[in-house]
Amino acid sequence: MRAVVQRVKEARVEISGATVGEIGGGLLVFLGVGEGDVQQDSEYLARKIAHLRIFSDEKDLMNRSVSDTGGAVLVVSQFTLWGDCIKGRRPSFTRAARPEKARELYEHFVGALRAEGLSVSTGRFQEMMEVHLVNDGPVTLLLDSDKSF
Repeated sequence: MRAVVQRVKEARVEISGATVGEIGGGLLVFLGVGEGDVQQDSEYLARKIAHLRIFSDEKDLMNRSVSDTGGAVLVVSQFTLWGDCIKGRRPSFTRAARPEKARELYEHFVGALRAEGLSVSTGRFQEMMEVHLVNDGPVTLLLDSDKSF
């Protein structure tokens, strides 16, 4: 499972001009589910993201997590994180999970973040979305559950 995590001042997701998910300060997480991912991957990433110390403390050092700051998380599904661009000019998505499995693990991830005590908003799975954000920093990190085992 892969996640692109961005520290934001605000973020929202729109579908056909209507806002479906929105947060103030916190984290925007683009989540991609791979074919070999399991629930343990989503739980690992949820814990990691909830406690990742990427917010500034009073000394302007990155010592606080989204949990510490009371921030929220906006989760957007993004299978293109599994795009393989090694060969040719068009990405291959053969390593991305099938939609049924991806939806299950996406929803499990959202539930695991909520179990960490976080306020979580989402986009809509398998929808064309417009994501609007104000990046804070910018701080952007790439996490991969494969690197945890």
